Amino acid sequence: MPQSPDKSSRNKRFLAGFLVLALSMVGAGYASVPLYNIFCQVTGYGGTTQTSTVSADEVLDRMVTVRFDASIARGLDWEFKPLQLEQTLRVGENGLARFRAVNHSDRPITGMATYNITPQKAGAYFVKLECFCFTEQTLQPGESIDMPVIYYVAPEIAKEKRLDDIKTITLSYTFFEKEKPGKQKSASLDLGKKKNRQ
Repeated sequence: MPQSPDKSSRNKRFLAGFLVLALSMVGAGYASVPLYNIFCQVTGYGGTTQTSTVSADEVLDRMVTVRFDASIARGLDWEFKPLQLEQTLRVGENGLARFRAVNHSDRPITGMATYNITPQKAGAYFVKLECFCFTEQTLQPGESIDMPVIYYVAPEIAKEKRLDDIKTITLSYTFFEKEKPGKQKSASLDLGKKKNRQ
């Protein structure tokens, strides 16, 4: 039995609305990751730290201990460790920590470090002035490098009563190998050139 024109147009409108909804949800899924990253950078949520080019404008008597942790992603033939396990400093005071990386492989490797702060609620108040995590690090076979982190805990932390319990903050880094763009493409081009020469 054929559908009436009214029912057919309602079905088409429903289908069009459903497709728009489905496409919107897919678009929101792709947009959520960069939006979440921006949110974390602004608020410090998830242990994301802040960055600055200037030191804090005041130093408080309140003390905080910063612990340092380092790890490497699976498959990266590097050694990576902090050169100090912890530092105790005043809130607002600049701290300088150093990390060492050594390339134990037989090839040059470019690495990039990701970082995190625990407890996560302290992330918005942990400020980096300088950090090796801002740039890629390329190490030749057997090469080692000492990398600095200059940081402070922002004095604004003292204005948040919910953060009064924070006496220790852990700064963690993980190094992973950074793939060079076009690496596979150039390798396949080289193979093509060798075949042409034969």
